[in-house]
Amino acid sequence: MVLSASAAPLAHHQLLVFLTAVAVLLLLARLLGALAERLGMPAVVGELLTGVVLGPSLLGHLAPGITGWLLPDDPGQMHLLDAVAQLGLLLLVGVTGTHVDLTVLRRYRRAATAVSACGLLIPLALGIGLGLLIPASVSATPDAQRWTFALLVGVAICVSAVPVIAKTLSDMRLLHRDIGQLTLAASAIDDVVGWLLLSLVATAATVGLTTGTVGLAVGYLLGFVAFAATVGRVVVRRVMERAARSGEPGPAVAGAVIIVLVGAVITHSLGMEALFGALVAGVLIAATRSAQVLLAPLRAIVLSVLAPLFLATAGLRMDLTALAEPAVALTGLAVLAVAVVGKFAGAFLGAWLGRLDRWEALALGAGMNARGVIQVIVALTGLRLGVLNTAMYTVVVLVAIVTSLMTPPLMRLATGRMAEGEEERLRLIEHDTWRGRHPVGSAPPAAAARTESA
Repeated sequence: MVLSASAAPLAHHQLLVFLTAVAVLLLLARLLGALAERLGMPAVVGELLTGVVLGPSLLGHLAPGITGWLLPDDPGQMHLLDAVAQLGLLLLVGVTGTHVDLTVLRRYRRAATAVSACGLLIPLALGIGLGLLIPASVSATPDAQRWTFALLVGVAICVSAVPVIAKTLSDMRLLHRDIGQLTLAASAIDDVVGWLLLSLVATAATVGLTTGTVGLAVGYLLGFVAFAATVGRVVVRRVMERAARSGEPGPAVAGAVIIVLVGAVITHSLGMEALFGALVAGVLIAATRSAQVLLAPLRAIVLSVLAPLFLATAGLRMDLTALAEPAVALTGLAVLAVAVVGKFAGAFLGAWLGRLDRWEALALGAGMNARGVIQVIVALTGLRLGVLNTAMYTVVVLVAIVTSLMTPPLMRLATGRMAEGEEERLRLIEHDTWRGRHPVGSAPPAAAARTESA
């Protein structure tokens, strides 16, 4: 009774605008995604550009009245879209985790560690240095916050974008390749450390950093991983095996969604990013092979509806018209150059330490170079904390878009020169079976038996 008295239902106009916005965003995302595929690029490229087209960068500039009705300034209205987008983001990351093959990661653990470490530390150091050199006229940062601003620039440059990388690998049918698994693993490690650093930046911008706050953040991270690898692993396996007994997809899909959301809730409540919990939950679900084929409906709705909708909303707060100012444009080029060089240098050095060849190094650099919406989230956090102004927010968003657009052609160039092994072909059959596809001549039961024995 208290709920009914305090929470009024959505107003008629508010619901109308929300439904219209969802329909338009999804329709345009699907159309631009299909156009991108016709041009030889993954659908994620077109889906990312949807928000740029409908937001202040294009339609909002040319026809502000239309954008003002479809995407009003009312925070409550935008929060409705944000909620749906966040749900799509968490499920996309969770579904990605269900494709992670831990046997591959164990085999390439040296390479994954080397690539993730070099791919994180080199761009982080370059980004901090660049942040200290950016003119105050562009950054508008007080001297007292100069190091906080520089650290935020370093974090924005060093992170990758697991959701965009996952969608790109899925669109390009590379999730079954060893290099795809390795790229996903190295990017996930970088993002985990990146989220930890972002939480430290937020602390520095609000109450200041102390040894206690840093130690607590690291302790929460290690504690969650230990809990997931022990208690969480057993609980998730039992839940998914029980859900799979009926042979119907409904219980398995519901169980997987609940597990992903619970993982996100735990990490978010501990001050970490919810995406990390969703990814770990997906990896735990991947261990229950008997339930994988039953999750095909979930993968279909996430990859075809929720993920495009999330990617479309990511660009709605971007305003690329700020780049008309020369100082902002030059700063954007400098940040972009440092971001690309830093990631590729880190990937190549890590690949060399991990004894990988040049094409594998190029594929890793291309994959980890995609910042996508993760960098947008970092930029939004900086804007909310007052560490970034509108000009620097636009610069960071520009880097996110350009690096995400660079990834597909470079990945295609590199992987086209890498032979596909028998184990990778079997893994592709397995993934297609999980998606509800049955390639001609495939033997899903045999593939399943192989992975069970592994």
